Amino acid sequence: MENADHRGQLTRLRRIEGQLKGVIRMVEEERYCVDMLTQIRAIRAALRKVEEKVLREHVEHCVVRAIQSGAEKEARDKIDELMDVVGRFSG
Repeated sequence: MENADHRGQLTRLRRIEGQLKGVIRMVEEERYCVDMLTQIRAIRAALRKVEEKVLREHVEHCVVRAIQSGAEKEARDKIDELMDVVGRFSG
């Protein structure tokens, strides 16, 4: 089975990479804690967005394809996998 295409997330991930490098510089420069925490919160929010997009693409591509294939075991496996992932998100 072909995987979903997540290349659309590269721009966002590169932006996050830049933000992370900025926090590293802030630590090296011994910047104010609250300023670092603000940047860390922004990175976490951006990562959550990427996570949501990847999950959506997984459902729209991989899970839907497994269900449409008519292969009951494959569909059940993908649904079980999805439920495991969603369970990890909520915990």
